[in-house]
Amino acid sequence: MDRILFTNLIGAAAATVSVASFVPQITKMLKTRDVSGVSLRTYAFTVSSFTLWVVYGLRLVAWPIVISNGCALALSAAVLVLKWRYGDRARPERPGSASP
Repeated sequence: MDRILFTNLIGAAAATVSVASFVPQITKMLKTRDVSGVSLRTYAFTVSSFTLWVVYGLRLVAWPIVISNGCALALSAAVLVLKWRYGDRARPERPGSASP
């Protein structure tokens, strides 16, 4: 296999896994509306970081950087929006659970 092709496949796999890593968090937040385990500050930095990567990729006209970081930006921004949306709510009680 060509060395450049192999390197590009590694990069594509890394981008795919990085982007997909946000999906379980978003799914859990939507299902439970529990955002207590999510750090607002961390995701604010994460969104800022991906925004800078997208700008960097645009300036270099490096579409793999723009596309992968743009997807990660969208998903990390979704986490941030859900944290803001559900952040002040108490965790919903599950049916059959006893309150303390």
